[in-house]
Amino acid sequence: MDTKKIVLFASGSGSNVENIANYFSNDNRVNVEAVFTNKRNAKVLERCDRLSIDAIYFNRHAFFQSEFVLNILKALHPDLIVLAGFLLKVPENIIETFPNKIINIHPALLPKYGGKGMYGMNVHNAIKENKETETGITIHYVNANYDEGAVIKQVKTKVFEKDTPEDIASKVHQLEYEFFPKVIEELLF
Repeated sequence: MDTKKIVLFASGSGSNVENIANYFSNDNRVNVEAVFTNKRNAKVLERCDRLSIDAIYFNRHAFFQSEFVLNILKALHPDLIVLAGFLLKVPENIIETFPNKIINIHPALLPKYGGKGMYGMNVHNAIKENKETETGITIHYVNANYDEGAVIKQVKTKVFEKDTPEDIASKVHQLEYEFFPKVIEELLF
């Protein structure tokens, strides 16, 4: 059987990248081909070094105004492109080249708390401020609009009145770590 290839995109610390890499580390059916980041000093680059994963930094021009990133992706032939804490909107030329092959994880139950600027603690603070009684994760396909692609899976968790935004973030991260790699595996096989 051919090895399935995944490419990850991240903008921050890369905890989801490391979790996914560890999940597949002893699975010879799946290879993390590369990690792309738009942040020159993102902590994900240190994780990639430690995990022996190729990492590619790119600037806005390489992503939006040229076909630099697209051409590298084409050369890698990924079976799945995974946005794991990646904050830029994916250009349409990449979405069109890899239809239904790009997925994202969002730290809320979409369509609530989605859209530009809704990521990380921004989401968890809004959930606390609005006195929500539940939140969770949404794993979805990526389309031309922020957080509007078809939902693949949602998992919920309770939010209690005493929960701080940090408590909410911790609960959501646990769901991400548990379910994101499993959904990737299901999509590949």
